[in-house]
Amino acid sequence: MTTSERVEAAIADRREIVNDAITEQLPVKSPERLYSASRYLLDAGGKRLRPTILLLTAEAVSEVEPMDGDYRTFPSPAGGEVDVLTAAVAIEVIQSFTLIHDDIMDDDDLRRGVPAVHREYDLETAILAGDTLYSKAFEYMLDTGAPADRSVRALDELATTCTEICEGQALDVDFEGRDGVTTDEYLEMVEFKTAVLYAAASSIPAILLGSDDETVDALHGYGLDIGRAFQIQDDLLDLTVPSDTLGKQRGSDLIEGKQTIITLHARSQGVDVDGLVGEDPTDAEIEAAVERLEAAGSIEYARGMAADLVESGKGRLDVLPEGESRNLLSDIADFLVERGY
Repeated sequence: MTTSERVEAAIADRREIVNDAITEQLPVKSPERLYSASRYLLDAGGKRLRPTILLLTAEAVSEVEPMDGDYRTFPSPAGGEVDVLTAAVAIEVIQSFTLIHDDIMDDDDLRRGVPAVHREYDLETAILAGDTLYSKAFEYMLDTGAPADRSVRALDELATTCTEICEGQALDVDFEGRDGVTTDEYLEMVEFKTAVLYAAASSIPAILLGSDDETVDALHGYGLDIGRAFQIQDDLLDLTVPSDTLGKQRGSDLIEGKQTIITLHARSQGVDVDGLVGEDPTDAEIEAAVERLEAAGSIEYARGMAADLVESGKGRLDVLPEGESRNLLSDIADFLVERGY
């Protein structure tokens, strides 16, 4: 079995467990339209990368492989048992909340190959669905059975993460109307908008299970590094993958004028990024724009930066005991910049 196949298998096994937990913990109840909309994107698919990372980190910290996928009574090295599966669900519903609101702000039609929530339902219901998922995540994080001090610290990490996600989204919006955005500013935006949720997924299980501060901080750094790499890869995929595979319009970042590490580099090479595509470009026009970016070296520059971030993140895993779970966390870091979508 190749490394990629091992990672896919590890994700698939835990995705099934997380999906079952989502169905159990977020039932479609009254008012049904609200909860149906809240579950809509969760039911539409998704790899469940972040909850998989959370579960693998719990395994690595505790040096325990759960029997029959039982993450609800996970033994803590500091004593007692913790329901880390509920924490994993909290992370995934936060991810879904951000997608719903992101699609509203961008007025996107598609997500995961289906109509966006505000298209399938309506704007008001979509906003309420996102808000419901946001609040449910905090309920879940308080329901892991961890000691009070660890629960409060995990809750603080989740709250800080959500604030930073909003700050990152605000920076992303601000950048659309600005000239002269720097690479450092872009990386800060990506850290807040995307990477902090990976950092939470990586560090929260260590907090809940009673790891020391050095371990928690290293795992937080791992998440930040691979999360930034993930977003850079996402920016690359937006340009290089067909619309029907993406589940949304190819080149949407260019069309919407979003600042990415690719367009920032292209501008530094003298490319008129704003003039690459119009408001409703054809596939041929998108392809021509991508060729311009490739010729400027911007695609390769972004790939190199993502690869460097992955290597940095993998190095932070040295705080963990050697074992299969640690190896899989390292392999997942590579997978994030090698995935086709």
